[in-house]
Amino acid sequence: MALEGIKAKMQQLRVEADASSTKVEELTTKVKTLEQENLAKEQEITSLTHKNQVVEGELEDLHGRHDDLKKQLDQAGGHGTQNEALQRRLQILEEEAEEADKNLRETNDKYGRSDSGISGRNIDLCIRLRQTDVKAGHYERKVQALESARDQWEEKYEEMSKKYAQVKKELEDFQLEIGNI
Repeated sequence: MALEGIKAKMQQLRVEADASSTKVEELTTKVKTLEQENLAKEQEITSLTHKNQVVEGELEDLHGRHDDLKKQLDQAGGHGTQNEALQRRLQILEEEAEEADKNLRETNDKYGRSDSGISGRNIDLCIRLRQTDVKAGHYERKVQALESARDQWEEKYEEMSKKYAQVKKELEDFQLEIGNI
């Protein structure tokens, strides 16, 4: 009877150890997936930040050229042909500035922001990245807890195996004593 109870308990411990092992593997896979998503988000943030800097630089250059041409136009005052040439250049620059503004707005709209700027989008991406980091940390802690639990179960299993071997030896010794009587 006691031997059957020990066998049943050992079988139960094996099943629990297998379940824990499966859970650890699942969580490890989830952690790897989250790490890959986190890396992708970081790369996206870096790419978008660079793109934003380039677009803002182009916009500043266009505004600077626009201001310069406007000053030149004001200085030219009475010179008809120069004035017309500057007017054309000014119109071209204004169109380029409008196109750059349009591109900036489209970029912002594409990523869920209006004219509030790229910095708001970066904040959202950073928040999402932080949330991903927090989730990854949470799952890492879960994996560590499961690994710790698995280690404890393995220790218990070892102890039970030793106890089982000891009880089995005692049983055999007892059977020998009975057989000798």
